[in-house]
Amino acid sequence: METTREKITGQVKVSQADLGEIKNISQYKEKIEQFLTAKVTEFLEAILGGAILLESSDIHIEVEEEQVKLRLRMDGILNDVMVFDFKAYKTLLSRIKLISGIKLNITDRPQDGRFTILMVANDQAAAKGREEIVIEIRASTLPAEYGEAIVLRLLNPKGLIEVEALGLRKDLVEIFKGEIKKPNGMIIVTGPTGSGKTTTLYAILKRINSPEIKIITIEDPVEYHLGGLSQTQVDAKKGYTFASGLKSIMRQDPDVILIGEIRDLETAEIACQAALTGHLVFSTLHTNDAAGAVARLVDLGIRPISIAPALNMVVAQRLPRKVCKKCVKLVSPSPEESKKIKDGLNGVNKEILPSSFLKASFKIPRAQGCPDCNSTGYRGRIGIYETFLVDDEMERFILKSPSIVDMKELAIKKGMILMHQDGLIKVLEGITTIEEIERVTGE
Repeated sequence: METTREKITGQVKVSQADLGEIKNISQYKEKIEQFLTAKVTEFLEAILGGAILLESSDIHIEVEEEQVKLRLRMDGILNDVMVFDFKAYKTLLSRIKLISGIKLNITDRPQDGRFTILMVANDQAAAKGREEIVIEIRASTLPAEYGEAIVLRLLNPKGLIEVEALGLRKDLVEIFKGEIKKPNGMIIVTGPTGSGKTTTLYAILKRINSPEIKIITIEDPVEYHLGGLSQTQVDAKKGYTFASGLKSIMRQDPDVILIGEIRDLETAEIACQAALTGHLVFSTLHTNDAAGAVARLVDLGIRPISIAPALNMVVAQRLPRKVCKKCVKLVSPSPEESKKIKDGLNGVNKEILPSSFLKASFKIPRAQGCPDCNSTGYRGRIGIYETFLVDDEMERFILKSPSIVDMKELAIKKGMILMHQDGLIKVLEGITTIEEIERVTGE
């Protein structure tokens, strides 16, 4: 592997030809074990390259009392891969720190860094400059009881998808298409970390991106690279924050602005002002549901009189796993499952429901498990959503500073389908299972 790697601090070059076939955790473990006693550069390349081939989102290296554990987060779930000794761990830690720009001599406090992987399909393709994927890695070290824990976040541009591939119902696709055509206002996507908020926003940006409009983003970090956009990254050490960056962006005459996350009052105020002065603003918030977005903005210090006219649409989302197509089994639901589905979808517009549900009997998927899905029964993820639009009635309601419960009641009255209900619809469509929907929604 040494011959295919550029010796540049901050960049690692990995050839897929050196890794061979890695389709599951078992093959990944075997491959890493081959490089366990090799050079640390080759060992790290095997860890990184295999994780990319498995489409993992995070690599976790955790120090225990007598060994070090390697785990991968795949489809939102952590999977144990293998354990190795402290000697290999120490050289690996030093290598990761070196290429991430993290100080090697500091071990008693958290540090963050980043580096780049250049993944090539094979040596021939690399020579022709084809089939190269640039993947940003965000590195984090944290002092723990027995050593420093390492988490590597893989920001793979392959995750950039079309709006239609997000998992939106047909009625939501039409709502999205209408809202993103508007010249001004704010669209907020909410959900916890790792729920696919940025992916949704970039799918929208990809749809509206054209030479006629100027789109500027400010993110922490830039997760996807999309041609035609001006993408900027916050740098707290240099004083370039979301708030200060937004002030500069406003002087660049943009038509569309993407704010990675609204975290503080100043950022929220500028975002609202931008939405009210002829800009289309996209951003994310950390709330549990769509109705909580308004309360969160009020909690940050924004007055309802500024929120109501600025807000166009709020979207909340989660990412349940999809059942593996190679081993899934369709079964008749148990009486308990049937009751859950019927009670959960009670009152939902019949036009939205799958035709199979309206019949006397219906079937739902049951996760099984095979080598292709690491014996989990699941492979890939799909979005489930709840969305409400801010029309005149909703705008007047927001001015009253309503509670989250009252906001939710009005949104449902106006036709909002809850995430849990959207998930049950996807169960009926054979995409995921009831267990997955209950896991991600907590219902």
